[in-house]
Amino acid sequence: MSAKKANLLYNPTFRSFVFQLIAVITLFFFVYTIVNNALTNLEQRGIATGLGFLSQEAGFGIGLTLIDYDETYSYGRTFFVGLLNTALVSVLGIIFATIVGFIIGIARLSSNWLVSRCAAVYIEVFRNIPLLLQIFFWYFAVLQALPSPRNSMSLGESIFLNVRGLYFAKPIFEPGAGWIAIGLMCAIALSIAYAIYAKRQQRLSGKQYPILWVSLSLLISLPTIAFFLTGQPLHFEAPVLKGFNFRGGISIIPELAALLLALSIYTASFIAEIVRSGINAVSLGQSEAALSLGLSPRKTLRLVVIPQALRIIIPPLTSQYLNLTKNSSLAMAIGYPDLVSVFAGTTLNQTGQAIEIIAMTMAVYLALSLFTSLLMNIYNKKVALVER
Repeated sequence: MSAKKANLLYNPTFRSFVFQLIAVITLFFFVYTIVNNALTNLEQRGIATGLGFLSQEAGFGIGLTLIDYDETYSYGRTFFVGLLNTALVSVLGIIFATIVGFIIGIARLSSNWLVSRCAAVYIEVFRNIPLLLQIFFWYFAVLQALPSPRNSMSLGESIFLNVRGLYFAKPIFEPGAGWIAIGLMCAIALSIAYAIYAKRQQRLSGKQYPILWVSLSLLISLPTIAFFLTGQPLHFEAPVLKGFNFRGGISIIPELAALLLALSIYTASFIAEIVRSGINAVSLGQSEAALSLGLSPRKTLRLVVIPQALRIIIPPLTSQYLNLTKNSSLAMAIGYPDLVSVFAGTTLNQTGQAIEIIAMTMAVYLALSLFTSLLMNIYNKKVALVER
């Protein structure tokens, strides 16, 4: 063996490349063998493969749809209906769990004994009960105990609560309503611009500007002005009891409410502990310094403690968001029409395209998790401590 070849074999970079190449080739061969055997078995049994089934008529209804859908639409449409329903409960669950989790986490550190103990009881109870049992509790023990539509609980002239869901008025937009949306977008843009200006002025002069109240004023006033200037191009369609159920308006089905409550409350108990540990990790001297400068305890927590705690909170918080998204697949247990129930359930049973449907379902959850991680990593870099 020549000296050049011997040196190449003892080169750690070359050897690392060779071993990784062998591992990749082995992995691809393993996957190819499994897929090829599966397709061969399906072909021998006369089971069709491919994505052609997506254009076939579905023939079944779905209780909750965010886009137009009926029995005549294709299986491809059911995929998007289930995807949007999964995204809906995941996004709402993340928002509610974050709000509740931060409140409970901060309450856990309260100097008030009763508040602190109540927060501790909340955390220990809800995080130690299996999520599926909590979903069953909210659905069967709470929501299914509500009265029938004819005996609905009225929460106003156009809000009704019964065993079939929560019904409230639906906004109907008329010609000219687009100006209201334009006013809202302008208000959002002005609020962002003002927040950037206020932060810059605070860094230069130390003076604080009321960002929240100015932003709320813009978000309320500009769309309201556009609403009246365009002749009030908006009216509401109230739900009306016809027969055995309500017609018209907007309805929130009990399956969505039960799943959302269980996911939010369960995940919030873990987020609360993450928030508590993150706040405890901030040096006590930071709070003492802020209080000595005349800041109130509330401002100290909001302006000094929490911004520093976020650097510790964000990474484990991301994991809880991912868990919530994946736990939403338990919706099948109570019949909420998410991706698993509609596509990996009914569609799979009717078509028998197990490999394609399961692969598409797995790809969706992978994409949702990666997208959530991407957003959280971007925010984590924004709040991270920049060294000079």
